[in-house]
Amino acid sequence: MAEKLILPIEVKICATCSYWDGERQVDDDMKLVVVDEACLGECLVQGRDKPALHDVRKECSCLWEDLEADSVADDKAA
Repeated sequence: MAEKLILPIEVKICATCSYWDGERQVDDDMKLVVVDEACLGECLVQGRDKPALHDVRKECSCLWEDLEADSVADDKAA
């Protein structure tokens, strides 16, 4: 059984990116992401499987986008 990790939404790893299509739970109120330690998901930008905990800060072809980006833009438009 994989351990669950609770991560702040602003940490730059695949699990907190809006372009990562893996299994995760997002708590919008607390701004946290819960993911299995060994979870894999597809990077929709690169078209490759990436681990949830992959650090994207040194990825040249990464377009990491905060999961909150859409809701912040919606709030400003209102």
